[in-house]
Amino acid sequence: MLKQSALRRIMVSSIALIIVTILYFFPDTSLNSIKKTTTYIDLNKTPIFLLNKDDYVIRTTLATKNTDSLSLAKELIEALTIGSEKSEYIPKNFQPIIPKNTRILSIDLNNNLLKINFSKEFLNVTKDNEEKLIEALIYTLTDIPDIKEIMIFIEDTKLNELPQSKINLPNTLTRDFGINKIYDITSIKNLTKTTIYFIGKEDDLTYYIPVTKIDNNENNKVKIIIDELKSSPIYETNLMSYLASSVELLNYEELENQISLSFNNAIFDDLEEKNILEEVKYSIALSLKDNYDIEDVIFKVDNEIITTFKEN
Repeated sequence: MLKQSALRRIMVSSIALIIVTILYFFPDTSLNSIKKTTTYIDLNKTPIFLLNKDDYVIRTTLATKNTDSLSLAKELIEALTIGSEKSEYIPKNFQPIIPKNTRILSIDLNNNLLKINFSKEFLNVTKDNEEKLIEALIYTLTDIPDIKEIMIFIEDTKLNELPQSKINLPNTLTRDFGINKIYDITSIKNLTKTTIYFIGKEDDLTYYIPVTKIDNNENNKVKIIIDELKSSPIYETNLMSYLASSVELLNYEELENQISLSFNNAIFDDLEEKNILEEVKYSIALSLKDNYDIEDVIFKVDNEIITTFKEN
């Protein structure tokens, strides 16, 4: 027993000596070195347009790793593809929409025009979802600052019509295509397209539902947006707005890359704190940015700047 105990002590001491010797002569194997060589990936929150349970194409965000426009476009297309590895990170209760097994054969970005060449599986989209698929692609990819329009090819052949209904598509696809369209027209002349962002809720997650209203409204789009957001009832019960009906748009001014809005104090959620709800700021600002080529939206009350909305 004493012999075995002594042998164990000698073995433990020998192993400890070997470890100390290795760390002394080969310091790169130390824990400090391992920490130094560890790399971290910074993730960004990037807008993406997906289907919700009511079959609206909605705007939420996704954690992405790429920053250059072309790589980011590829990453987002992967996330939009059913069954892809990236689609596993889609927020709960939302769905990607590009048909399963669709591959990017080639992709090119030049002069703000993104050309995407998909494999033939892209054509497997259902008739109910084919227009939503085009909307989701347009709105997701044109949220990247360097991309203003897209062209879609299937196996090197340009997609000129919706795959199932055969409805013609524009030569290049831009946000003028609209999204979640609602028609309220009395004449085919003097049509106005205005995209308005409503609010959706899933558990603790707030997201936004853009609706393109096509009508004969002769008002300017700033007024249309504010009037629609404070209207009650809205088109559907699952389209919400937190803008109170007592809110009045007193004045607005189009500046370079900005729109300045002046409201009465009914826009405040908290009058003492002069606080405007985030959901109100987002729904107004996203709506204006979709209809005007601007970067910032300034919110004023009594000629005092309360906040400036700037995203990206």
